[in-house]
Amino acid sequence: MQYVLTKFNMECGHREIVPNLVRILKNLILAGYSPEHDVSGVSDPFLQVKILRLLRILGRNDIDASEAMNDILAQVATNTETSKNVGNTILYETVLSIMDIKSESGLRVLAVNILGRFLLNNDKNIRYVALNTLLKTVYVDTSAVQRHRSTILECLKDPDVSIRRRAMELSFALVNSNNIRNMMKELLLFLERADPEFKAQCSSNIVMSAERFAPNKRWHLETLFKVLVAAGNYVRDDVVACTIQLISETQSQQGYAVSALWRALEKDTSDKQPLAQVATWCIGEYGDLLLYGPPSEDAETPINLTEDEIIDVYQRLLWNPQNTVITKQYTLLSLTKLSTRFQKGHEKICQIIDTFGSNLHIELQQRGIEFSQLFRKYDHLRPALLERMPPMETARPQANGIIGMMNGEPEPEDEKSTMLESATTTSDSSALLDLLGTTDVGITMPATNNKNSSSSTIAAAHNNDLLDLLGSLDLNTPTPVAPTLPLQPQASSAPMFSPTNNSNFLVDGLLSTPTVQNELPSIVVLDKSGLKITFKLERPPDISDLLVINMLAQNSGSTILTDFLFQAAVPRRIKV
Repeated sequence: MQYVLTKFNMECGHREIVPNLVRILKNLILAGYSPEHDVSGVSDPFLQVKILRLLRILGRNDIDASEAMNDILAQVATNTETSKNVGNTILYETVLSIMDIKSESGLRVLAVNILGRFLLNNDKNIRYVALNTLLKTVYVDTSAVQRHRSTILECLKDPDVSIRRRAMELSFALVNSNNIRNMMKELLLFLERADPEFKAQCSSNIVMSAERFAPNKRWHLETLFKVLVAAGNYVRDDVVACTIQLISETQSQQGYAVSALWRALEKDTSDKQPLAQVATWCIGEYGDLLLYGPPSEDAETPINLTEDEIIDVYQRLLWNPQNTVITKQYTLLSLTKLSTRFQKGHEKICQIIDTFGSNLHIELQQRGIEFSQLFRKYDHLRPALLERMPPMETARPQANGIIGMMNGEPEPEDEKSTMLESATTTSDSSALLDLLGTTDVGITMPATNNKNSSSSTIAAAHNNDLLDLLGSLDLNTPTPVAPTLPLQPQASSAPMFSPTNNSNFLVDGLLSTPTVQNELPSIVVLDKSGLKITFKLERPPDISDLLVINMLAQNSGSTILTDFLFQAAVPRRIKV
């Protein structure tokens, strides 16, 4: 047809063919009964369908041709009998033609209303076609489709799986800030009774819709908790991550969140593993609010708990064979954090953690051994290591190319949030350096006119390199130019190495090297307790970006060193 139309247009053009097609179609509508061409009371429906398809091609991107066929399309839409499938076929082709051409807004509303009537048809094929067409036209005229929202939601209860899927997709396309509460209520009911194949997609879409149009944080949290309960084990990982992130950044609702999740955790969560993961994470971070915090004003019933009751629930989760390894990892870490949130009960927590030191699963065994050391060898570091996490950065869900969009427009950046994130990063850097015992390690420089500024610059470079070595923070501080003199750290108050203590230690700093000279000075990185470690640097002349470091260890004391262990961490990247 396209080839014939193109050849015909070259001869006579659109202006001549459109009026002729309109006249023929009008005669077919107004013509009386013709036994030779009548099908179920419709005069020559095959010819009408062909003409409608041809008009759709002619009117596409052509304002004049579209204006010439608007009236006839309106007549076909209003005068065609809908009791038989023959009439529905013509109406369907009419709707497609109206949506493809440059039609008037009123005509588009008429086309959407026809599709709305199709949704009430008893034939499931017609309902599917209507939903599929509305899904294509919802972005063209959203307000017209919104009028049939209640009918579309009724299709979520249809016994046909294809119709339910299309109705679900169309329902999420209709969600906006004005109907978010009603739409989420209906979609949550659908999620509860939906087949397993729908739960993962439906739960993720609910989370994304709530992220974009939530009226407030409290409603947002309640919706996410209902999703975790309704979807069960079919919840995707992105839902767990978004829920944890929202709880972390909403400090005013953390008391409510920990109380609501505790009530859910008390019940059997074998079929709701993601819910157990979110609940244990939240209780591990804010367990003190559950026991010692002020009661929530809008709480349903006050929670009267003891530390032993919470530990017993955690023990049940850890011993439950139906819980996944990931859930047990969440629970084990949360229980370890509760040791710093509770005022007593440390011994019972330590006993539970010790049992995982011989667990058959290697991940749980490793966590059990590491966490056990925090109660013994590194007990003085446990409060600092297990302190409450700072608010997480916003991690918005990603789907259908919509990332941080609100009504089709990018959301403005919050300058205050950016400043807070920068301050948090700086605070985390200091806490990490203090944990490693490196905040009191300075770099001595020869006396110069600007001694203080030089020392602070090199100390900052030392701290940045150490953080980069651990791969924990991404600092944007430019790397200063390395001095030509060798660097030697000052002796700290606590020795990092003892001949009788075979403990691991971290080299105090990374070095920046000149970019031109091939002969580099040696650097003494450690000189304590009779042990002197020197780095000899060499740069091969044929490979300019290669730096060779040779380590030389010397015993300058009178004590014999045995079982000497030297460990060095290699950074992710070294800027030369």
